[in-house]
Amino acid sequence: MSTVYKINKGINRPIEFKGLKAQYIVYLALGLIILFFLFAILYVAGLNAFICLILIGALSVFLFAGVYSLSEKYGQYGLLKKFAKKSLPSALKVRTRKLFIALSVTL
Repeated sequence: MSTVYKINKGINRPIEFKGLKAQYIVYLALGLIILFFLFAILYVAGLNAFICLILIGALSVFLFAGVYSLSEKYGQYGLLKKFAKKSLPSALKVRTRKLFIALSVTL
Protein backbone atom coordinates (compact mmCIF):
# COMPACT_ATOMS: atom_id res chain seq x y z
CA MET A 1 0.00 0.00 0.00
CA SER A 2 2.45 2.60 -1.15
CA THR A 3 1.45 6.10 -2.11
CA VAL A 4 3.23 8.08 -4.78
CA TYR A 5 3.20 11.84 -4.25
CA LYS A 6 3.48 14.07 -7.26
CA ILE A 7 5.87 17.02 -7.09
CA ASN A 8 5.06 19.60 -9.76
CA LYS A 9 8.04 21.44 -11.21
CA GLY A 10 7.78 23.17 -14.54
CA ILE A 11 10.40 25.19 -16.34
CA ASN A 12 11.22 28.34 -14.34
CA ARG A 13 8.55 27.48 -11.76
CA PRO A 14 9.05 26.87 -8.05
CA ILE A 15 8.73 23.43 -6.52
CA GLU A 16 5.18 22.83 -5.33
CA PHE A 17 4.09 19.98 -3.05
CA LYS A 18 0.45 19.66 -2.01
CA GLY A 19 -0.07 23.42 -2.33
CA LEU A 20 3.15 24.49 -0.59
CA LYS A 21 5.51 26.55 -2.68
CA ALA A 22 9.33 26.77 -2.57
CA GLN A 23 10.82 27.45 0.88
CA TYR A 24 7.57 26.79 2.75
CA ILE A 25 8.18 23.06 2.34
CA VAL A 26 11.37 23.49 4.36
CA TYR A 27 9.59 25.65 6.97
CA LEU A 28 6.99 22.93 7.47
CA ALA A 29 9.61 20.19 7.72
CA LEU A 30 11.63 22.14 10.29
CA GLY A 31 8.49 22.87 12.29
CA LEU A 32 7.59 19.18 12.35
CA ILE A 33 11.10 18.24 13.51
CA ILE A 34 10.88 20.81 16.30
CA LEU A 35 7.48 19.43 17.33
CA PHE A 36 8.93 15.91 17.39
CA PHE A 37 11.74 17.00 19.71
CA LEU A 38 9.26 18.90 21.88
CA PHE A 39 7.18 15.73 22.21
CA ALA A 40 10.28 13.75 23.20
CA ILE A 41 11.31 16.33 25.80
CA LEU A 42 7.83 16.51 27.31
CA TYR A 43 7.51 12.71 27.41
CA VAL A 44 10.94 12.25 29.03
CA ALA A 45 10.09 15.02 31.52
CA GLY A 46 7.25 12.84 32.78
CA LEU A 47 4.19 14.43 31.22
CA ASN A 48 1.39 12.00 30.41
CA ALA A 49 1.67 10.62 26.84
CA PHE A 50 -1.98 11.40 26.10
CA ILE A 51 -1.51 15.05 27.10
CA CYS A 52 1.69 15.22 25.03
CA LEU A 53 -0.15 13.91 21.97
CA ILE A 54 -3.00 16.39 22.38
CA LEU A 55 -0.57 19.31 22.82
CA ILE A 56 1.64 18.34 19.87
CA GLY A 57 -1.44 17.64 17.72
CA ALA A 58 -2.85 21.10 18.43
CA LEU A 59 0.49 22.76 17.75
CA SER A 60 0.86 20.84 14.49
CA VAL A 61 -2.57 22.02 13.34
CA PHE A 62 -1.48 25.62 13.97
CA LEU A 63 1.83 24.94 12.21
CA PHE A 64 0.14 23.53 9.09
CA ALA A 65 -2.43 26.33 8.99
CA GLY A 66 0.24 29.00 9.43
CA VAL A 67 2.62 27.65 6.81
CA TYR A 68 -0.15 27.08 4.26
CA SER A 69 -1.50 30.60 4.81
CA LEU A 70 1.98 32.11 4.38
CA SER A 71 2.50 30.08 1.20
CA GLU A 72 -0.83 31.21 -0.19
CA LYS A 73 -0.46 34.86 0.82
CA TYR A 74 3.15 35.56 -0.15
CA GLY A 75 4.06 32.95 -2.75
CA GLN A 76 7.61 32.02 -3.63
CA TYR A 77 9.50 35.27 -2.92
CA GLY A 78 6.92 37.48 -1.19
CA LEU A 79 7.93 36.70 2.40
CA LEU A 80 11.60 37.32 1.61
CA LYS A 81 10.68 40.62 -0.05
CA LYS A 82 8.69 41.61 3.03
CA PHE A 83 11.66 40.97 5.31
CA ALA A 84 14.01 42.79 2.91
CA LYS A 85 11.71 45.81 2.82
CA LYS A 86 11.80 46.05 6.62
CA SER A 87 15.59 46.26 6.57
CA LEU A 88 15.66 49.28 4.24
CA PRO A 89 16.35 52.62 5.91
CA SER A 90 13.50 55.11 5.89
CA ALA A 91 15.79 57.98 4.83
CA LEU A 92 19.39 58.72 3.89
CA LYS A 93 21.17 61.74 5.32
CA VAL A 94 23.97 63.31 3.29
CA ARG A 95 25.75 66.13 5.07
CA THR A 96 28.17 67.09 2.31
CA ARG A 97 28.05 67.47 -1.47
CA LYS A 98 31.32 65.60 -2.08
CA LEU A 99 29.56 62.43 -3.17
CA PHE A 100 27.48 64.21 -5.81
CA ILE A 101 30.41 66.30 -7.06
CA ALA A 102 32.50 63.12 -7.49
CA LEU A 103 29.67 61.49 -9.41
CA SER A 104 29.32 64.36 -11.86
CA VAL A 105 33.08 64.43 -12.55
CA THR A 106 33.29 60.72 -13.38
CA LEU A 107 30.31 60.81 -15.74
